[in-house]
Amino acid sequence: MKRDAKGKRPSFYDEPALDQMMSMIMVLAGEVSVLADHVDSMERVMTAKGIDMPREIAALTLDQQALEAREARRQAMLDRLFYLLRKEAAEAEKRETSTGYTAVIDEIAQG
Repeated sequence: MKRDAKGKRPSFYDEPALDQMMSMIMVLAGEVSVLADHVDSMERVMTAKGIDMPREIAALTLDQQALEAREARRQAMLDRLFYLLRKEAAEAEKRETSTGYTAVIDEIAQG
């Protein structure tokens, strides 16, 4: 069960889009940091075992199951990356009313 934080989100910039972008950058920074640690660990283990990791990686051929696992992992990362934007869109959708929609359409029609 996924939970959302309740209450007003902190803002640091005058423009809400900058807060959204900063949130996305921080998610990406976390992803890169974890990946760098994993790569470093793998390189150390392989070197200790006498394995030439760059050559082995270049020769690797992935099967369909591995490709699907990678795609699932990519999608999970994108879900984390765009979480705040989707949450704000859902909140805005809840605030929409047919009266408000009609008012926007009328305003556009009047130019």
